[in-house]
Amino acid sequence: MQESELLLRAEELTCIREERILFDGLSFDVKSGDIIQIEGPNGAGKTSLLRILAGLSRPYAGDVLFKGQPTSEVRDDFHAALLYLGHLPGVKSELTAEENLSFNLSMSGYNDVDIRSTLAKVNLTGFEEHPAGHLSAGQHRRIALARLWHSDAKIWILDEPLTAIDKKGVAELEQLCLDHADRGGCVILTTHQDLQLVGPDRLKKVRLEYQFD
Repeated sequence: MQESELLLRAEELTCIREERILFDGLSFDVKSGDIIQIEGPNGAGKTSLLRILAGLSRPYAGDVLFKGQPTSEVRDDFHAALLYLGHLPGVKSELTAEENLSFNLSMSGYNDVDIRSTLAKVNLTGFEEHPAGHLSAGQHRRIALARLWHSDAKIWILDEPLTAIDKKGVAELEQLCLDHADRGGCVILTTHQDLQLVGPDRLKKVRLEYQFD
């Protein structure tokens, strides 16, 4: 069996928000094939950690390494290997579902994609030409998640991807994450839901707790 590749390393990360320490001296490795769930109560810093891992925020101390080098020093290579979906879906209300997905995929260099077929994979058949402003929160989430079906990025960082998704959609997304990890990618996610398909033998967890003075 091929040895797993070290993709990301969180190295002694400290995060402070509004003069409160969210986490301190946090270290862990992310290897190819990993599915890692970031756990913790609301306010413990889960989203802050994901944003630090994705290079969108800087830690108070520590660093994030991509294949052994600080992400700030290999920014282009790191961004090419990264797909980040934040808690907000990033859907433009004035554009249709089809236009939103087409725009997001083209920004990542995917121009020859059957948009309607991809929207069908997330159960949006019949809603392709509806303005996103007329769609539900769950449908917004589906538009954003549809990008995963065409991503070559090895590192997926997903903030609450299962929010407002029905049971069937959750199972499909879990299977997609498993398939991605089996192909040598990795998935780092937060979720308040119990994962059903990713068993305890496969799922790794990083637990954040409140820090008190």
